[in-house]
Amino acid sequence: MAIGLGARGGRRMDTLEQWGVAGRSMGPVTLYLLIAAGSVSAYTFMGAPGWAYSKGVPVFYVAIYLAYLALVAWYFGPKVWKFGEQFGHVTQASAIADRYQSPLLGALSALVMSIASIAYAVLQTIGSAYILLVMSGGRIPLWAGVLLVLSAIAVYLFVSGLRAIGRTNAFQGVLMLVVAWAIGLWAAYLSTGEWGFSGVFTRLEASHPEYLRLPGAGGDMSFSFWTTSIIVSMLSFMPPVWTQWMSAASAGTIRRSASWLPTYYVVILPLVVVGFIGIYSLPELARADTVVLEYAMANMPVWLVGLLGAGTLAASMSSSEPFIHSVALSLSRDVLQPGLKLDDQRAGKLARWLIFPVMFLIVAPLAIWEPDNLVMILLIGLGFASQVLPAFLGMFFWPRASAAGVISGISAGFVVTVLFTVVWPHPLGLHAGFWGLMLNLPVFVLVSLLTRPVDEAVTLRFFRIAAPWSLKR
Repeated sequence: MAIGLGARGGRRMDTLEQWGVAGRSMGPVTLYLLIAAGSVSAYTFMGAPGWAYSKGVPVFYVAIYLAYLALVAWYFGPKVWKFGEQFGHVTQASAIADRYQSPLLGALSALVMSIASIAYAVLQTIGSAYILLVMSGGRIPLWAGVLLVLSAIAVYLFVSGLRAIGRTNAFQGVLMLVVAWAIGLWAAYLSTGEWGFSGVFTRLEASHPEYLRLPGAGGDMSFSFWTTSIIVSMLSFMPPVWTQWMSAASAGTIRRSASWLPTYYVVILPLVVVGFIGIYSLPELARADTVVLEYAMANMPVWLVGLLGAGTLAASMSSSEPFIHSVALSLSRDVLQPGLKLDDQRAGKLARWLIFPVMFLIVAPLAIWEPDNLVMILLIGLGFASQVLPAFLGMFFWPRASAAGVISGISAGFVVTVLFTVVWPHPLGLHAGFWGLMLNLPVFVLVSLLTRPVDEAVTLRFFRIAAPWSLKR
């Protein structure tokens, strides 16, 4: 709270530029920790170890996904920053609306991405509430933990906007990295007598070899679902990351931060190892997502358990903040501002106030409802986010893309993703979002070829930044 409130530094936060993208002023170290801590979340401390405990090696899909995020940031981040600086974008959907000269498409993109962002925020909020539930010995019920955490975030997010996220994530990022490795190495020593991880896998190979090969324990994580989950995750350009890129002080700042990102992502490895240790140490665990907490509370000194609780809570909050912020920012800028014809100052004030209904009328009820599997919530959310892919293909690679093509593709893919998530879950073992993309992309290309493209002047304006090589032909 103190760090988040102090991040404002006396600045006025009544504009989208300041509250939304921190006046485009983030330095490389702050941006590095902002992106890293924001993408390392409750599933790092809870969901990923839970998957290691219940399924085994399928959990390593996240290692591929995170490595890809660093590449995406390095290549696309500087281009997005230049869009924002030259064209005044403050959200992902505002860039899409500008590229296709379609406020309707911008609003549609904002709404679809809001579903994915809210799913992610719910995941993090559940993780935060579980920390308080477990660490208090059940004295803080889940509903109270949800409200307590969201209330704390709401205060400093309202006051300081993205600057609060940057400052708190810098603190939380360092805390998470130190705590994760301390817990992982200590758990390995208690389990095998070694300050390393090889003994854990040697023991697991002897007692539970099914956890070390696909499709994992229980056989419910098929090769096809594992692979399509990776593809869907890789093709999901989540709005908070886009906003974080636009908050950088320069395009070079993004490239430097992206080059450093893999050095932070090793934070996930020791906690996954604790999940594997739990397979033979805690065989009767009631809920897989709590394996790290339960192991630590049963085997480690109280001061280290306290730091684990703090680190896990930090992981959850550091990822909840940017998604709630991006939903409020995008709903104000891309849905309500064009619909109600608001000026930028009113839209900026509205964005700040929107965090309260987003948190307490949407995120809080869904988190208190308590869906069962944290990682599956993430994958479902990413399935919806990936349906906006045609908009990015037309922004960075294909000048001929039209607004009608993008709208048609997103709509078709969204309907298929809903049906294959709710009615017929993941047919043939393929992720619902992947099924959506298989219809989405052909519809996008076909309708774009049959409809009028965006004015050439707009296309040239974007592609001088996105792909200048395409203009030389």
